[in-house]
Amino acid sequence: MPGAVIGKKLNYGYPGAISRSIDAVVTNRRSKGIIKFGAPVVLNSNNSYSAFSESNVATDFVGIAVREVKQSTNYLTGTSQYEDKERTDVLNRGSICIKVNIGNPTPNGKVYIRISPNEAKAKGVVGEFEAEADGAHTIELSNVRFTTGDLDSNGVAEVTILSRTM
Repeated sequence: MPGAVIGKKLNYGYPGAISRSIDAVVTNRRSKGIIKFGAPVVLNSNNSYSAFSESNVATDFVGIAVREVKQSTNYLTGTSQYEDKERTDVLNRGSICIKVNIGNPTPNGKVYIRISPNEAKAKGVVGEFEAEADGAHTIELSNVRFTTGDLDSNGVAEVTILSRTM
């Protein structure tokens, strides 16, 4: 959570970290493909989770991948994702930290997912979160809002999924 120490502002957390656990609803299913912590997730017809992609629409969104402590498969780097066919926790309601690629969040502001690239917005990554609309390149998540509107130095902000998505 935000705070200040000796004139320094602390970071808000890591993408995928549940920020207010009292209202959190988390479900667990097997992953299909790699899903990064803090990424938007869809539910597949075979009851598995996948990362949101350019072929998805807003109603496909079911939650955000929750960060967990895992053993690294590569000892030179840490792990920050769920691997294919791994048990995957997804937040369906509650507050969580996410990486915001483009835009500055506002309190209770709209949350968007990029669904197609735009050369004018080089920082935009398909399947990741943004704080501003970009025409047909982004879609709005009507059930998700920025909680405080603050963005830390790492581009991490807190969002709230207002009601259970599934």
